[in-house]
Amino acid sequence: MNEQIKQIAEQAGLELDDDAALEPPPPIYYITEKDLEKFTELLIKECSKVIQNWKKEPFPFDEDLAVQLIHEHFGFEVPPKNIKVIKI
Repeated sequence: MNEQIKQIAEQAGLELDDDAALEPPPPIYYITEKDLEKFTELLIKECSKVIQNWKKEPFPFDEDLAVQLIHEHFGFEVPPKNIKVIKI
């Protein structure tokens, strides 16, 4: 799991099971709605921080780059861009 996601989960009060890859699978843990809301709030703040840091760059805003930066920050593969078909 990406280090930023681990930190956000811990800040939200979630307990992470490092033995998740072991056999047999560990028991399922439930989280409260309050914990989930806190995790989501912290995740959105982290995404906003990535964009705010990028705004300091001397080139104009680009939505595709913003998506790429957020995905890379959390260690996920950047999704492919939608392919637009132009009829001639």
